[in-house]
Amino acid sequence: MLNEREIESCYLGQFIPVHYHHNMLMDQNRMHGFKSAIDYAVQPGAKVLELGGGTGVLSWFAAAKADKVYCVEFNPDMVKEARKMLALNPNGHKVEVIHADAFEYLPPEPVDVVICEMIHVGMLREKQVEVIESFKRRYLQRFGGPLPVFLPEAVIMAVQPLQQEYDFEGFYAPIVQFQETTVIYPGTVEMAQPAVYSIIDFNLPNEMSYNWEGKFVIERSGQINAMRFVTKNILAVVKERSTTIDWLNHYMTLPLATPVYASQGDILQVSFQYRAGGSIPSLQAALRAEILYEAAVQPRQLTPAYA
Repeated sequence: MLNEREIESCYLGQFIPVHYHHNMLMDQNRMHGFKSAIDYAVQPGAKVLELGGGTGVLSWFAAAKADKVYCVEFNPDMVKEARKMLALNPNGHKVEVIHADAFEYLPPEPVDVVICEMIHVGMLREKQVEVIESFKRRYLQRFGGPLPVFLPEAVIMAVQPLQQEYDFEGFYAPIVQFQETTVIYPGTVEMAQPAVYSIIDFNLPNEMSYNWEGKFVIERSGQINAMRFVTKNILAVVKERSTTIDWLNHYMTLPLATPVYASQGDILQVSFQYRAGGSIPSLQAALRAEILYEAAVQPRQLTPAYA
């Protein structure tokens, strides 16, 4: 029998199919960013732990310099896949693939770097924040300080109102969409500048929930029917150059239950709440948007705008 967390893990995406991991291998932005960050963070002779190793590729990047890499994976299919892939590559023998729950596993010795790429837009679905916070508490209890370096080091999350086309060959379907960050989509119109709603620093204690209310100045008239969620991962802070190595997730666009019609200069108020690792529908259910002030007549009563 699966326990409650295992059932939720299956539903929320912890046991994602092998072919999805293969797609991540083909994501050049992801691969290059992580390889560069790991090369910077891992010093020769280091001990490294990866929580949620998938195919083992990030552990393999670390093995180029590290003496030992512990690669923890919960999905038994991926454990077999990772062991097979690592055996085909030089330095693969430095990586020990361990079938274990990242919520419970601790390495047999202190480590210098912890890699955790359980990353979804908005820190939804996957359990990165919860896993790292749990790890920090258990690690300090067993080994004391200092904590290892975490990779990613931080995450910046933002939200932006959109006018989004939902016409699919005449079929109207307001669905969740994931968009590449380097592609221009003609059916997507940015209605205001994005606003940061949370910054996670994995070197500090972090909350498990996000409760945000913010305002936007509308830059063009139209229908606001969706919100774009942006997640920028600070993989490593390069102090010597005062710069960072980043990886930007695909944009996630969530349709609003009730579209809002706005004019240029209006003030839009947006609010939402969700927990780290929660489902996308839980965020959708809490997402609210309304016109707070009109550009021509200010202020007006705080009532939602309807079609």
